[in-house]
Amino acid sequence: MSSAVEINIDENSIPRDHLENAMIDSQLHECVKQDNTEALKRRFQQHLTEKLVTPCGNTLLHLAVSYGSDNIIAYLVKEFPSLITMANNQNDTVLHLAAREGTAIHTIKSLVELNPSLMRMANGKRNTPLHDAVIKGNEEVAKFLVARDPEVAYYSNKNGSSPLYLAVENGNKNGILDDLLDLGASIPITREDGDALPKRKSPVHAAIEQRNIDLLEKIAKAKPELLCLTDEELGNSLHYASSICFLEGVRFLLKNFLNGAYKTNSEGNYPIHVACKNESVDLVKEFLDIFPYPKEFLNKKGQNILHVAAENGQGNVVRYILEQYQKIVEPLLNEMDEDGNTPLHLAARHGQSTAAFVLVRDKRVKNSIVNNENFTPYDVAKQQSKMAVDQYDKTDEMLAKEREQFDSKNSIPADEIQIEVNSEDVKDGKKNSTTEKSTASTGSQGKDKAVGSKHYKLLDYYGTMTTLSILYFHARPKKSLYERFTSTQGKPPRKQETKSRIENLLVVAVLVAGVTFAGAIQMPQLRDKNNSSEHLQEFNSTATASHNSTAFDSPTGSSLLDGYLCLDVWALNTSVVAAIILLWTNLNDVKFAPFALWFSSLMVGGSIYMMCLSFFFAVSIAVGGSNYGVFAIIIIVVGIVFFVAQTLLYIQWILPPSVNQIIEGKLSHYVYYISFFMLVYNWRCLIYSVPRLHKLRDLWTNFPK
Repeated sequence: MSSAVEINIDENSIPRDHLENAMIDSQLHECVKQDNTEALKRRFQQHLTEKLVTPCGNTLLHLAVSYGSDNIIAYLVKEFPSLITMANNQNDTVLHLAAREGTAIHTIKSLVELNPSLMRMANGKRNTPLHDAVIKGNEEVAKFLVARDPEVAYYSNKNGSSPLYLAVENGNKNGILDDLLDLGASIPITREDGDALPKRKSPVHAAIEQRNIDLLEKIAKAKPELLCLTDEELGNSLHYASSICFLEGVRFLLKNFLNGAYKTNSEGNYPIHVACKNESVDLVKEFLDIFPYPKEFLNKKGQNILHVAAENGQGNVVRYILEQYQKIVEPLLNEMDEDGNTPLHLAARHGQSTAAFVLVRDKRVKNSIVNNENFTPYDVAKQQSKMAVDQYDKTDEMLAKEREQFDSKNSIPADEIQIEVNSEDVKDGKKNSTTEKSTASTGSQGKDKAVGSKHYKLLDYYGTMTTLSILYFHARPKKSLYERFTSTQGKPPRKQETKSRIENLLVVAVLVAGVTFAGAIQMPQLRDKNNSSEHLQEFNSTATASHNSTAFDSPTGSSLLDGYLCLDVWALNTSVVAAIILLWTNLNDVKFAPFALWFSSLMVGGSIYMMCLSFFFAVSIAVGGSNYGVFAIIIIVVGIVFFVAQTLLYIQWILPPSVNQIIEGKLSHYVYYISFFMLVYNWRCLIYSVPRLHKLRDLWTNFPK
């Protein structure tokens, strides 16, 4: 190759914006399209050829290549060699365009022969011509380019994708992957512009992502060293296959890339740890069959596989590990990580109710171990529940402000973002300090609370409360009945919360007063009508009117009516008094509001209670003269049942708020515990029933009609 033809890239790759360009007119465009060299020469004699461009910056050589005009290409390359390395507005050279368009291979060969450095030039997307050829599926072009410069097969574009990765991603379209594997370089080297090869997307990861075992086997057979490539975020191929639960791929890699099982990813986890983060028991079984000594695998936090499974809430994986041989399980059960947390601590901290239930039910698990903060698993769950309640009580505006503050402090470590927690509520007096600052990062001295290591996130309220309820029944410290019911629960409502409660209760009180007032003025009118001989005949015209008349005329009906009116008047006056007291709160001291709120709640609750009783009397009056005895009995039975239920519920209105909070705190554990059992076992029954449903469907499909 003569030195006169070879062109220096840096001197000739001049950005189009710095040239005083002239636009290629339609006649020149037509000359190039028709491959008419003579007409082209006559048209641009008065212009510098290098300055003739289209609106998107394509030169005459770009146009000639796109149309496959061989005569004009030969003429321009010979007369104006600087056009070879000129780029358009997208930084595409003529070789990029030729590779994309699939121009005749002899054109590409001539361009490469003239300047081999074209093969490594990148456009605005950092794609080389080989990238474009692979994307468009031009096998002949890709095969030629990789044969001339095999190392380009590993160059990464802006997305971190190499031509080899793209070929795998396209599913070996037109057999391009086979060509790249056969002709590509064996070991990636450093790119000339300083970009290391390849740091990110590995072609093996692409095959794993598609769950294509055939492509994986093809790569391993042609270039086994590619199995060792590591992605900066995803880890090696065994990490990635484990993370997406690709069971067949994990089996293959454990046979062909066993060394990958001893490597850690950017988070410090081994592939067996990544497998335990998922719900696939079969995946964990594959690792334990080859490595029956899981205690040797500790991540950078000092956590074993049971720690990881519990922290991620994989209850089935935890159960499977606990079912292994005693020698395998025993070193894992109660081991502590760097923060002193056992697997049960981590399940409690992250609100993983299923994993916590499986662990706490195993008698070998010690639930009284304390971590570096001197917290037992029950203490951790209690602390998390306090924080979940605190987050739940905050308005959306307050949470939005906290998120904005967190986003504006990206440079500040997450463990500096703090949430205030009452330590006496957590340890029930075991710590002397009144308050403590509990960090919000995951994993920093066991204080991963409300804010993750990268993003602000809220605690799972239901999962946290359910986990606390499970540990409440199985792992809480033993206390006397007196200690349980004398412990402080909750805290007094804030001023804004009290104001909101007063407004809501005032609406209810006025509503009850209006309803009872309407009932009080209606019944006497109805009784007058029934006692009047003038209206008696009118009422007797229908069966309903005759029943009502009989009910009112009898002594029992009259007593029921008197009872109805008494209860109705009682409910009316009680609700009115409550409404007046609530209005007083706007005129008196703020300290008077909580007591007024409690007393008014007591009265409004009583008015509602009396209103329900009065309704029962009204129904008895309506069916008293009816011949439908069974219907009347049903109404009476239903009324008695609900009367008892209302009585039990009304007791809470009578008790002081502090006592109510204690009762609610104790009963809530039963509610969450029962709901946990219903959800877990119903889900398990559904999972077990699905295969049976498939079998029944197959039987029905194959059943001879």
